[in-house]
Order: sequence, then C-alpha cells, then structure tokens
Amino acid sequence: MPGNIIAELRWRGLVQQVTDDGLEQKLLAEPFTLYCGFDPTADSLAAHHLIALLNLARFQRAGHAPIAVVGGGTGFIGDPSGKSEERNLLTAEDLERNVAGMKKQMERFLDFSPSVAQARLLNNADWLCGMNLITYLREVGKHFTVNVMMEKESVRKRLEDRSQGISYTEFSYMLLQAYDFLHLFREFGCRLQIGGSDQFGNITAGIELIRRKRPESEPLEKWAAYGLVAPLITDAAGEKIGKTTKGALWLDPRRTSPYDFYQYWINVGDADALKYLRFFTELSHDEVAVVENAHAAEPAKRAAQRTLARLMTERVHGVTERQKAEDAAAALFGKGKPLSEMDEATLLDLVKEAPSSTFAKARLEGAGCPIVDVLAEAAKLWPSKGEAKRSLQAGSANLNNVRVTDLQKKVAVADLLHGKYLVLRKGKKEYHLLRVE
Repeated sequence: MPGNIIAELRWRGLVQQVTDDGLEQKLLAEPFTLYCGFDPTADSLAAHHLIALLNLARFQRAGHAPIAVVGGGTGFIGDPSGKSEERNLLTAEDLERNVAGMKKQMERFLDFSPSVAQARLLNNADWLCGMNLITYLREVGKHFTVNVMMEKESVRKRLEDRSQGISYTEFSYMLLQAYDFLHLFREFGCRLQIGGSDQFGNITAGIELIRRKRPESEPLEKWAAYGLVAPLITDAAGEKIGKTTKGALWLDPRRTSPYDFYQYWINVGDADALKYLRFFTELSHDEVAVVENAHAAEPAKRAAQRTLARLMTERVHGVTERQKAEDAAAALFGKGKPLSEMDEATLLDLVKEAPSSTFAKARLEGAGCPIVDVLAEAAKLWPSKGEAKRSLQAGSANLNNVRVTDLQKKVAVADLLHGKYLVLRKGKKEYHLLRVE
C-alpha cells in the first residue's frame, strides 16, 4: 500500500491547498498517477523548480507514478501566473534547446526505470502542437465561460493593471494547461496535478474540463481528478527562493557553478535554513530534529546551513562537486585542501570576486622575485614594502593560502598554481589574484 505522502508533505510545510479533503485517504487506498508541469523558459531548471521536482520524487517513493511534463507546447504561449507583464514568445529553436536541458536534469531526481511507480517525462508539444484551432475551440473552449476565466487570480491581477492588461494568447494559457490534464487523464489515468500555489486556478480548470468531458453513462467517481499545491517558497525577507545578486540560482553548473550553488545554501539565515531542511532535503523527522538541536546548542557552528548546503549540492551536482565546493569554502579560511590541490575551475570560482592583475612570468624565473615585491608592487595589497614586511612578520600575509613569515622568501615558477596563478591574501578575507603571463 502507498505511504501517507500527504502527511509527510504537511510535516514538511508543503501543502497549502487541496481540491478535495478526501484526497489523503484516496492516496492511501491506491496508487495514483500524478503530474506536474515545468515551463521551459530557460535551458536549465532553477531553485524555484526544486519543490515541484522533489515532491514528484516523494510521491514516487510513496508508491505513486509521477509524470513530469515539460511545456514545449505551452512554452510557445507563456503562463501569465505570477507575471505582471506579457512574456516574450520563445522560438522553436529556443524551446527545443530548453526542453532538452531540463530533461537531462530531471533524471537526477526521478526514477525512469520500469516499475509500478515508473516516472515518465513528456513534452506537451506532442499533443498540443498538432491540434487545429477548430478542434481546440470545440474540445476545450466551449467548456469555459469568459466570466469564470476572468475570476482566476492570474488573469484578474493582469486585468486590474490597465497599463499592462493581458493578451488573448496568455488568456488562453489556462485552457491549454487544462487540456494537458485531460490528455494525461485519458492516456495515462492521471488523476492528480501538483504545483505551486500560483497554479491553483490552472489546476482547477483542468479538473473542471475532465468533469465536463465525462460521458453521462459513467459514474462521477471514475472521472474525478484532484489538485494539490505547495506554498510559494520565499526567504525571511520575502524574496523568491534562489534569487541572488547575480540572478537565478540554476541547477546547470554552466550557469551557476557548484561552488556558488553551495555558497547560496551555506549563507541563508538561521530561520530559513531550518525551514529549508524540511522543504529541500529528504531527512526524516528524527534526522531533522538532530540537526535542529545541534544548531540550537551552538548556532555559531551553523549546523543547519552546513547540512543543507552539503545535501543540496550533492543532490544536484554529485559527491565529487560537493566535496570540491566544501574544500573551496574551507580554503577561504586556510583550512581543508591547499589551493595547490584544487582544480583550476574551482580555484577561479573561489577568487572570482577578488581584484586581479597580471604579472610577468620572467620575474619569477631563475632565483625568483622577493615576496615583498610581489605583495606590495604587483598585488598592491599593501601601500609600501615596509607595510608588507611588517605584515609578513605579524603572520598576516599569505601566498596561495599558506602563511609566509620569511622576509627573504623568493616567489618562483614552482609556486604557480596551474602554471599561471598566484593567490595572495592579506589578513583573513582580502584576496588578490595574480595572472602570470
């Protein structure tokens, strides 16, 4: 028998609204097929997609069969939900690239191997793009009144803003998503749609369309469909999850490096970290309690953030990249692996915010260049050689994150990282990257 997935999601704080109070018992009585849609506006999923993706995986572990639908068809239109203005329409080439990128990432979360609860990955372009206008109007449009559509929050908010309004194209999005639900109900017996709370209107439109398509000879229960939405996840300041100074927090390492991904989670506030342990990890009740107790006992050690960052980075990028991110973070404080053992990409990620300058390789050849000259003249971390010498004597000067106290130290070619970099540090946090050419 399926596990009590609704109880788990409630404990995690991930149930905001359901369309039927009896859904919990129905899910306990038999396995369901369910789906969630993903809007392909980029070639990568981002942090705000994670709740939906993780919830599909949680349903699968509870014995239910998940369907992830990538909106290759609806992506031509654009969902107005949560948007204050009209989206730019994507080209067919953009959509094809974006769908391919998202599919690859979903395979890290869902099990697509044959089983009773086998996951499916579908593209709604397969059934939407071949439908002609007359069929769409007869099959879908005739079952909705404009009055009802205008009452949906995603539409109403846009209509209230007279400067923006909403095009007929985006106004129709709700009906296309409703048809997705109907198609999946017919083809795969899908009876449940999940998503964020901004999707509730679209989900109920699909439920209504399925009900209206019921043949009079068939019982209502056979054509019953359901919806469940999670709250939109924000941080303590009310910002959307995954919003950074550089933009979205992406799952693709080409857009957001594993180090930056790790740093996002390690730097969230205490209150957010404790919430996110339930939202984004698979830790059990008891395991979460252990971390909560450790965090409460010694907040300065940031047990919640460290656990969160470790588990999230490993889930998205794997054990190796998580270890690299942890090593890089430790290296910032002179701990963990030395910089000489760090791969080039991680090294550059570590010091990407630091000032940089170029330095002639010829000056390091032969006997090498005095460390004082490198610190004061090349990196300009100190205003004079005298200041640099005093810092060396005080132990606050570092070369490649190794403390240097020898005033006679010569920096040589052998000190170069990957044959072309020197990382200099003043005190605990003031870095400078020398690119040696």
